[in-house]
Amino acid sequence: MRAASDRREGLVRLTGQVNGALSRLEARAAEVDRLAAQFAEARARADKSNGDFHALESQVAGLDQGEVGLDAEHEQAAELLASAEGRVQDLRLEEQESERERHALVARVEALELGLARKDGGAAVLAAGERLSGVLGTVAALVRVETGYEAAISAALGPLADAVAVGSVTAAVDVLALLKADDSGRASLLVAGAVAPDRSSWPALPAGARWALDLVTTPEQLRGSVAVALARVAVVDDLATAREVALSGDLVAVTRQGDVLSSGVVHGGSASAPSLIEVQAAVDEARSRLSTATHRCERVRFELGGAAEAVTEARLRVEVALARLHESDARMAAVAEQLGQLGSAARAASGEADRFAAAIASAGAARDADQVTYDDLSHRLEAAAQAPDEGEPSTLERDRLAEAAVLARQAEVEARLAMRTGEERAHALAGRAESLERAAQAERDARARSTARREARARAAGVALAVRTGAAATLAHLEVSLAVASSERDEAEQARTVRDGEMIALRARTRELQIELEALTSSVHRDEIARAEQRLRIEALESKAMEDFGVDADTLVLEYGPEVEVPPSGTAPGDEIDPEAPDPEPYPYVRLEQEKRLRSAERALALLGRVNPLALEEFSALEERYRFLNEQLDDLKRSRTDLLGIIKDVDERVQQVFAEAFADVEREFERIFARLFPGGEGRLILTAPDDLLTSGIDVEARPPGKKVKRLSLLSGGERSLTAVAFLVALFKARPSPFYIMDEVEAALDDVNLQRLLEIMEELREDSQLIVITHQKRTMEIADALYGVSMRGDGVTTVIGQRLRDDSGVEPGDAGISDDSAQSA
Repeated sequence: MRAASDRREGLVRLTGQVNGALSRLEARAAEVDRLAAQFAEARARADKSNGDFHALESQVAGLDQGEVGLDAEHEQAAELLASAEGRVQDLRLEEQESERERHALVARVEALELGLARKDGGAAVLAAGERLSGVLGTVAALVRVETGYEAAISAALGPLADAVAVGSVTAAVDVLALLKADDSGRASLLVAGAVAPDRSSWPALPAGARWALDLVTTPEQLRGSVAVALARVAVVDDLATAREVALSGDLVAVTRQGDVLSSGVVHGGSASAPSLIEVQAAVDEARSRLSTATHRCERVRFELGGAAEAVTEARLRVEVALARLHESDARMAAVAEQLGQLGSAARAASGEADRFAAAIASAGAARDADQVTYDDLSHRLEAAAQAPDEGEPSTLERDRLAEAAVLARQAEVEARLAMRTGEERAHALAGRAESLERAAQAERDARARSTARREARARAAGVALAVRTGAAATLAHLEVSLAVASSERDEAEQARTVRDGEMIALRARTRELQIELEALTSSVHRDEIARAEQRLRIEALESKAMEDFGVDADTLVLEYGPEVEVPPSGTAPGDEIDPEAPDPEPYPYVRLEQEKRLRSAERALALLGRVNPLALEEFSALEERYRFLNEQLDDLKRSRTDLLGIIKDVDERVQQVFAEAFADVEREFERIFARLFPGGEGRLILTAPDDLLTSGIDVEARPPGKKVKRLSLLSGGERSLTAVAFLVALFKARPSPFYIMDEVEAALDDVNLQRLLEIMEELREDSQLIVITHQKRTMEIADALYGVSMRGDGVTTVIGQRLRDDSGVEPGDAGISDDSAQSA
């Protein structure tokens, strides 16, 4: 039986091996078919990429022609933009200058207008407003003087130059009455309506002299009054002419500087404070200049707006032209990039097709090996199946033993069930016994508590009987006490009624006395408050007198009391003094008169304006700050000079280094470009040779057979090769230990690639090159290759192969194809 079982097991295992070999054989066949289909697809992609590459190369020539016109359009728009921006810059400078002039004139007008403010009786007249009628205004504001003669007319008018013009003599009398009533000082008045004098009797003037009336312009109602004031007054240029005019007759000569000469009176000298007429003329001139400056600012702003719009339009044209130029460059760059992509795609597809061909060959070999294995296993299975079978033993004994085993297991299960049932019954009876024991114990406890309650009730009944007996005796005693208490309560009620009447009377008397006390207390408080206020006022007056005048209270009462006569007021500078008037005498103190003097003095003090008591301290502080700021400014100027020197040295060093580097790179670029483009010409040009710090670099490249020099007009391969030439020129001019290049020769044909490889050979003499490439010829000159390869099962592997030893003699591995690789 054991041998038969082993035989059956061997047949089954052999059958499984045959089926597995058949499955592998079918999988190999399917894989060969799949690889063949992928090989066909890769070959089709390679053919399509090559066709697209050649078709796209023919489109580059058409794009080159449109680039030239766009370049000229952009340069023209840039020139217009530069011109418009220059115009805007000039207008902005003019606007700033106009604004500075306008602000200066505004400040001048404000300062001159402050000089027109009056602080004498004329100010009080002008401030009276509706209280006075007939006031026309100041003479300085109503009279217009020819430019250059303000000082002469002011001197000729004398006090009338600062006078106030009124419409009539009645109005003048009202003004004087107001000044006297308010004690507002004195004022000069020019009364309108006077008759102009006859000029026919006036003599002829010498050459250069002019009548003062011909130099002024006045309102109609003041014309006669001004003519009276300026009658027979001539304005001359110098003192010699003034003397001639004054001696020639009854005339008054006034120089343009303000000197007055007549036969009886002469006054003049050096320049004095300007009169209101001169100040008013200066204000009018400043306002005229301010108006002109304002118009100029508005004109410049208007022109600036137009220039700004022109700049916006020019900038828009530049942006449009630049966008079109960039769009053209982008199209050409896109075409070049597509050419590179198509070339890479074609090479990748060709390499993929080669890999699929190798995979097909490998899969075919594996399929043949699986076919041999399958045939061998099939023959072995057929031979094993044809071998005779051995007899098997009877199964009766086995069936009997199996039935006996089943019966034994059933008996065992029934015995286990019976044992489990007995154990559960024993546990139930034990729990029942414990429950009955707990119930019996609870009953015993209940009976003990019932006995204790009966005993407690018996004790309570005895106590209640004793309490009832004592309560009866106590009740009899309380009835007696209640009768006695009732009689005593009646007596106390009568006594309380008597005391309540007495208390009411006492409360009424107390209220009366309280009212009288409050009245007396209020009177005392008022007196105390009055005395305290009076004392505080006296103390405040004493302190004020001591602080302001340095006089104590006793001296103040002794020298300035009501019984002391008031001394006369002193004469202020500028007041008119009557030499014939008697000296003022002291007069008795009258409170109303002194209060009026106080008000007059307060008005005069107000006319003086605010006085800053801290002016000296503020001046000292500002002077100290001025010195500090001057020192800081000098320090800043020295620091600025030092920094400018350092900046100059740095700029000179940068210019020197840049000039040397540019010269070296330019020399190497011309040499390298000539090698990469035999017969061509390439050079580097500075955009601003006079300013190396801001200069840019233009690359001019003219391949052989072409006249264009712009990079954007070259083909993709030419631009790539030009960029490589510039890069190699940098490497030659300023060498580095190693360089990394990523597919720099992707768009090059075989001829240009050979030229580039020759230059790489020169670079490797001094530096190490790390090149990422798909070009097989680039890999052939490498010292070592590192690539990524994919096996047939799809797993990628990094492969490294050294092609040369340290002496550079060992040949490379010919088994590496145009796969993605890095050469070093």
